[in-house]
This record gives sequence, C-alpha cells and structure tokens, in this order.
Amino acid sequence: MQPSNTCGRAERRLFPKSARLRKRFEFLRLLDSPHKFATKGFLVVWQENDGGQARLGVTVSKKVGCAVVRNRIKRYTRETFRQVRLLLPCVDLNVVARRESAAMDFGAVRRELEKAFRHIGTSPCSSALRSS
Repeated sequence: MQPSNTCGRAERRLFPKSARLRKRFEFLRLLDSPHKFATKGFLVVWQENDGGQARLGVTVSKKVGCAVVRNRIKRYTRETFRQVRLLLPCVDLNVVARRESAAMDFGAVRRELEKAFRHIGTSPCSSALRSS
C-alpha cells in the first residue's frame, strides 16, 4: 500500500550518511565482534549499536578483482541493504566480499545477503534490540 502523498511513486528507501560506517575506528570495532555469518561470497560481521538504525560498511579487497568488479559488488551490496535496512535491528554491519562474489550477478548477491540479513534478524542480540 502506497501513501497518498507519493503520487504513485514507490516508497523512498534512502541510504543516508547516517546509515553508513565511514570511519576507520567503526570498522576496527567490528573486528572483535563474535557475531559473524558466512555465505559463499560474503562474510558479514555485525555488532549492536546505539544509533537507532542499522549501518553498513562494505569491504572489498583488491584480491576480489579489478576496480570495475569491486565497485559493482559494492553497488549491489549497498542496493540490497538500502532495500531491507528498515527491517534490520540496530546493528553495525561490515560486509566483506570474497573472491567468489566477483562472478555473481545482482540476483545472486541479493540472495546471499538476504540470507545473512535474515540470520542477523533472528540472532539472540537482535531480539533484545527489538523489544526496547
């Protein structure tokens, strides 16, 4: 169902700066996190935050591929997160791409990340976050 003020346009799902991990210390804080979920193409590391929303960081090493491939993976990851971020608990996420992700199309990347995001949504730490 669409709100009446959108004039038939789809609901806007933005990816504001407040929903991104941007500083080095934010990524380093996630290194010690015990919460990890691995898929074929990605490793997702997360930790609770007090910011009131899910935040995303993407790490793609040069070992994954050339700049075109790395940028494509980052675009696909951000787009998938943008579409589901309101359904996620208040966590900081770092999605680390593996070499296998270089050959994936958008549909495959989306399936892999949604599997990880579903796991995060059902993890024990997220149930405490949703109740508050």
